Amino acid sequence: MYSIAVIGDRDSALGFKALGLETVFAENGEEAKAAIQRLAAEECAVIFLTEQLAQEIPGEIDRYTNALRPAIILIPGKTGSLGIGVENVNKAAEKAIGFNILKNE
Repeated sequence: MYSIAVIGDRDSALGFKALGLETVFAENGEEAKAAIQRLAAEECAVIFLTEQLAQEIPGEIDRYTNALRPAIILIPGKTGSLGIGVENVNKAAEKAIGFNILKNE
């Protein structure tokens, strides 16, 4: 059965545990990378990852960009949003339909 997981620092990820999601605490990019690889091997369908950790491992995120599973969704961490997650949504929308419908101009 497919699962949903959250990877982030303790403060950012702990609240998701109450929702029944698997939580993996990672304090750096290497721990996050290892967690993503483990979860992907266990057929996790969706991984929520804090932007702070994602910026440390862009190559690992790119590896799963076009894969069916897992979908890696970037979320703000305890220090707030870095804008990376919104930027990725904008890029995906532009790729899917040919232009960015979400751009504020």
